[in-house]
Amino acid sequence: MTSTQTTRPAVTAPAIALTGLHKSYGDVHAVRGLDLEIEAGRIVALLGPNGAGKSTTLSMVLGLLPPDRGRVSVLGLDPHRAIRQGRIAAMPQDGGLVARVTVAELLRFVRGTSVHPLPMAELLATAQLEDLAGRRADGLSGGQAQRVRLAMAMAGAPDVLVLDEPTAALDVLSRRALWASLRAYAARGRTVVFSTHYLEEADENADRVVVVARGTVVADGTPEEVKRSVTHRTVAVDAAACPPDRWASLPGVTRVEVRGARALLRCNDADAAVTALAGLGAVRGIEVSGANLDDAFLSLTAADAPPS
Repeated sequence: MTSTQTTRPAVTAPAIALTGLHKSYGDVHAVRGLDLEIEAGRIVALLGPNGAGKSTTLSMVLGLLPPDRGRVSVLGLDPHRAIRQGRIAAMPQDGGLVARVTVAELLRFVRGTSVHPLPMAELLATAQLEDLAGRRADGLSGGQAQRVRLAMAMAGAPDVLVLDEPTAALDVLSRRALWASLRAYAARGRTVVFSTHYLEEADENADRVVVVARGTVVADGTPEEVKRSVTHRTVAVDAAACPPDRWASLPGVTRVEVRGARALLRCNDADAAVTALAGLGAVRGIEVSGANLDDAFLSLTAADAPPS
């Protein structure tokens, strides 16, 4: 098969369209009537606690599992047809690389199986592998090997790239390098859908966050929109400003956490809490902040629990 990149049909349909999706494992309903449409050219984070249905959903998108009910469409195609055409690809979490071959040799082989391969120079540059092309693939560090797996998934220039926990077990520098590669890939108009337990990654890198709980979508929007959907705020003050036993009894305060010299008051009514603190003269160093993505995630999925 030729390794020269050829013209691929333009993307006009949604990258992924899920309609009324259901999937059960015996008595466990993993996905319950899930509806989701992802437009092309976006980086989308799919978040949810263990057992919420996100991995099952991704497996159906990739054609690895058939839905019990509902419809899955990838770029207007059945998932299996999209895979055969090289329109969608996935990066595995882990797995060893082929021994006794260089990174370049491995990627040339993968490109040779593709109908529309990404040019080799572009592939190495996007995955930040130029300096590793001559290295043996089985002698790389964890972060380097993960970038090679990413390059293998990108080799066929798929319009949709699916990643399940792409930075699991990577150190901070390796995670940053991997995300730089993914952003460069998405900047070419392609779609990246990923699941992660590192919520700060979703906050920093996703254009859109979809939160799944109890087998359905419970929040969908930009990271800022999802964070604003949670009404509670955090009031931080100097811990010495008030006796410790008074914090929890203040109006509007639902939870108290003391970190060194600072008291963090989680509030469902920050105005009432601040007014009470002012009445006590305990507003030294006061700061009021909105919910972060961790707060929003915990609030939105509070009723969810992994199956026993």
